[in-house]
Amino acid sequence: MRKNSLLEILGTSLKLGLTSFGGPVAHLGYFRNEYIDKRKWLDDKTYADIIAICQFLPGPASSQVGIAIGMLRGGFLGGIISWLGFTLPSVIVLILFALAFQSFSLGDANWITSLKIVAVAVVLHAVLGMGKTLTPDKPRIAIAIIAMLIMLLFPSAIVQIAVIVGAAIIGYFLFSKNAESKVKNFTVSISKKQGILALSILVVLLIGLPILAQIVNHSYISIFDTFFRVGSIVFGGGHVVLPLLEQEVVPNGLLTNSEFLAGYGMAQAVPGPLFTFASYLGTMMSGVIGGVIATIAMFLPSFLLIVGALPFLGELRKHKSFQGILTGVNAGVVGILLAAFYDPVFTSSITDAASFSLAAILFVLLYFWKTPAWLIVIIGVVLGEVMRVLLG
Repeated sequence: MRKNSLLEILGTSLKLGLTSFGGPVAHLGYFRNEYIDKRKWLDDKTYADIIAICQFLPGPASSQVGIAIGMLRGGFLGGIISWLGFTLPSVIVLILFALAFQSFSLGDANWITSLKIVAVAVVLHAVLGMGKTLTPDKPRIAIAIIAMLIMLLFPSAIVQIAVIVGAAIIGYFLFSKNAESKVKNFTVSISKKQGILALSILVVLLIGLPILAQIVNHSYISIFDTFFRVGSIVFGGGHVVLPLLEQEVVPNGLLTNSEFLAGYGMAQAVPGPLFTFASYLGTMMSGVIGGVIATIAMFLPSFLLIVGALPFLGELRKHKSFQGILTGVNAGVVGILLAAFYDPVFTSSITDAASFSLAAILFVLLYFWKTPAWLIVIIGVVLGEVMRVLLG
């Protein structure tokens, strides 16, 4: 039974890793479609609570949500397998791209533009689906709208954290009294001691790695230290990690600016988490082994944080005050996703009437015809090429 469950986790996460284009907001839409609508592995409330917890943690939120779902389904090993399946396709592509960089000249391919338009339909579908569940009344709609306006006017990772904290405080005062007395429980085969151990390992590595890198002057240790540190402090998703990584590798002469930007362009074109950009950078810096080390170091903090948080989530959800906090946070997250839908997803993808028309067609197929998300990717690329030929 457990073996079959792990194989199911691997197959499902690998499918998502091959088809989840569009960045972290789109990933949450793909996850919801696959894990909740199709497979019924968890309900909307649990899914929303996991997202809310991951929004509080540094690192790639969509990857953390996938790891958490894998752990709920198959324990500690299930979380590892879920991460591998979702991450491995883009890791392989980006490592191969780094190895072939000197032989290639990759420009702005037409199919990359089509994938960005696909992301518009997927993200809008995700936001609408989550909005129905998480903002069903006027107070929560108001929280979402205020969060959206703040994020649009003052976009930054620090502001996002402030919005989440503010939504949590509002939720505590507005919704704690009306919280559910009976919450559907979930079990995870990770003890509180293991959770505390994971958080302890995170702290030890954050303190010890910079010291070790200074004592032992080795490229692999330096790579692990750099990417582990960045992965531990990034709030706000994959796009926020880019300036931090640029400061770590370009001024130090590890990569040129053009090499950095070429890898960033390719990372945008592949499915899966944008944090796999680390795979490209590590490979450029120190070969395939460097790419593997950078990838592990980049995602390890997220894994340790999820292991540390999950054992306490089930118990905390039973308390009305915590339910109220999560209710506020969930509404705030909808606003953050709305802001992310507008910028960068919509503004960077919809540039003319043709791109808007393609996005509208894909959204109708996804929302009303219930077309599978992976098929939307294929249809989007094909229709994009057809429209490009017809319109010259």
